[in-house]
Amino acid sequence: MDEDILDTFPLREEIARVTGEAAAFAIDLLRPGWKLWQVLIILAVLLAAWLLRGWAAERMTHWMRTQTGRPKWQLRWLVIVRNRLGLVCFAALIWMTLLIMREVTWPSRSYLVGLAATIGTAWMVVSFVARLVRNPFLRKIVNWGLWIYVTLFYLGILDETKVFLDSLAIEFGDFHLSVLGIITALVVIGVLFAMARVLTKATSSRISRNEDISPSMRVLVVKLLQIVLYAGAFFLGLKWVGFDLTGLAVLSGAIGVGLGFGLQKVVSNLVSGVIILLDKSIKPGDVITIGDTFGWINALTARYVSITTRDGREYLVPNEDLITGLVVNWSHSNSLVRLDIFFGTSYGDDPHEVRRIAIAAAAGTERVLSSKPPVCHIVGFGDSSVDYILRFWIINPTEGLTNIRGNVYLALWDAFKANGISIPFPQREVRMLGDGAPQGDAKRPGHSTPVPGD
Repeated sequence: MDEDILDTFPLREEIARVTGEAAAFAIDLLRPGWKLWQVLIILAVLLAAWLLRGWAAERMTHWMRTQTGRPKWQLRWLVIVRNRLGLVCFAALIWMTLLIMREVTWPSRSYLVGLAATIGTAWMVVSFVARLVRNPFLRKIVNWGLWIYVTLFYLGILDETKVFLDSLAIEFGDFHLSVLGIITALVVIGVLFAMARVLTKATSSRISRNEDISPSMRVLVVKLLQIVLYAGAFFLGLKWVGFDLTGLAVLSGAIGVGLGFGLQKVVSNLVSGVIILLDKSIKPGDVITIGDTFGWINALTARYVSITTRDGREYLVPNEDLITGLVVNWSHSNSLVRLDIFFGTSYGDDPHEVRRIAIAAAAGTERVLSSKPPVCHIVGFGDSSVDYILRFWIINPTEGLTNIRGNVYLALWDAFKANGISIPFPQREVRMLGDGAPQGDAKRPGHSTPVPGD
């Protein structure tokens, strides 16, 4: 009884029908006659194209290595053509063979050769068009998908293939999900995503050039535009192929619960990123210090902020850390920064003269602002020096802070040396006691017994 049920199952009947038609077509091709001769001619052209491709690719590669003065886009297209020489050679040879056969025999005896020429040319065109897809994985999917489509189209079995794929379905009541529906949905959503990507890129470039919008608001507008366009493309693609979107309400509720329990950090970073963009606390180009990391903001993303330091390292800081932690923004409201350096001089030097020389040395250093003159104050009397603090203002902290401090220190050194001002440093005197020294004057470290005398 089970076998009878399987025999009446529509899917099995459809598979058996397709398999039978394919076997009959293959047997018909292998019968002696002009069809078999055309198959052999196509195989011979394939072999010739493969051999010609190996010969031409080697010489083309050698020639390309000598074209060092050409623009990069030309070299890139030459590489693309070289990688597709097999299809190019096959299309050229098969069309030449078809023209010769139509001159020496009846057109009906070259039908399969003409079909192979048409499909081969379509494959060649598809392989070049697929280069528009930048992602390598997606490019392969598009390439193979279009190859299969054009092959089925020119073989005249596209409608039969659609019926067969539609029969491979899962049905629950009114719900019908077939392989054809899934493929159609993926194709439509992919095309809409590509259109959304192009539109987003064009709009983002225009928004980025708009000086009337703050940098943080530009990033926010671009992110919102991407969300709206991609989400719209996804739901429109599902609606286009006939999916019932009301069923997604339950799915969205489940996703919400999953976000609440399992993706708290991810959601926190996403929300923190939106808050950062809205309150304009930081923006691309700002110089910030977070913890021990000092650098300027390179990019704001939905999950993290990219910070590039002076040594070329790029730190990816989660948005949540910028909201909950202490952040020093050196260029939040303006690009002016005050720096402090400390130094000390000998008690024998006049402090009034020291202050005047220090201020003049700092004022003559590049990047130190003259509109906000440096100041110098005594901050204490140390054990061996009079201690001072020198304060000065700079602009554009993105050009570095350590380098300007070093330049000011070097200017102080030169100025003090030229004016005879000394910078004290700790000095210690070490006495080496010989064997003739009194026993009580020298003791070995760590021992309480005196060093033996004579």
